Amino acid sequence: MTLSRTSRWILGVAMALGLAFVYVPLAIVVVNSFNTSRLFQWPPPGFTTEWWQAAFQNQGVRDALVTSIFVAVLATAIALVLGTLTAMAVSRYQFWGRNTVSLLFVFPIALPGIITGIALNNVFTSFLGGLTFLTLVIGHGTFCVVVVLNNTAARLRRVVGNVEEAAMDLGANRTQTFRDITFPAMRSALFAGGLLAFGLSFDEIIVTTFTAGPGTQTLPLWIFQNLFRPNSAPIVNAVAAFLVLVSIVPVYLAQRLSGDATGGGRI
Repeated sequence: MTLSRTSRWILGVAMALGLAFVYVPLAIVVVNSFNTSRLFQWPPPGFTTEWWQAAFQNQGVRDALVTSIFVAVLATAIALVLGTLTAMAVSRYQFWGRNTVSLLFVFPIALPGIITGIALNNVFTSFLGGLTFLTLVIGHGTFCVVVVLNNTAARLRRVVGNVEEAAMDLGANRTQTFRDITFPAMRSALFAGGLLAFGLSFDEIIVTTFTAGPGTQTLPLWIFQNLFRPNSAPIVNAVAAFLVLVSIVPVYLAQRLSGDATGGGRI
């Protein structure tokens, strides 16, 4: 379908407004992290890296960063295992309740974060003896598994199919078929899903608020808790800018991997 010149212009303006609505505030945060003024005068009277240096020298920031990375890695590992197994089950086999299983795995990320957080908090405090570091990891794993499941299931349905059957008809056993056909076909989808899961966990705050144990502080929690402290405001901007920049990397890499695979690149 060919769009008229007016339609293209209207769509272009709408797209530009939407992108500006999302990214201009993020750009302001990044610029303010270099602002020499503690009051964030605009335009900035000058630029400095003082706040970035102070942020990386702050013990609370460093501890929160390590915790965020550790939680994200563990949540991603859980998501890769559960998401891959579930994707292989729902994309390969016909069984009673298959659609229900898929829905149950997707449901946590479809719900508002505060609802998921409250539900998990009730379970952890009522049946698991309270909130700990482990409950935080489990909480993140519940929504990270969705991106791995979706990526892997889509790849298995699109790429593998009859190729596995052909390999087994030619004498390959299940182990050989998985090693030589299935895993190479879904490898980039797993990597992309893992990157998205890591990014999703790394900057998550709502579920974290309800599932983190005493003394467990991730980087988004540190930002939230220091946001309204006047002396910490410039450092908070630097940490927030760092979080934005770090979060871009896994999303960008996952998009490139998914795009290359869709375009017929190497798997």
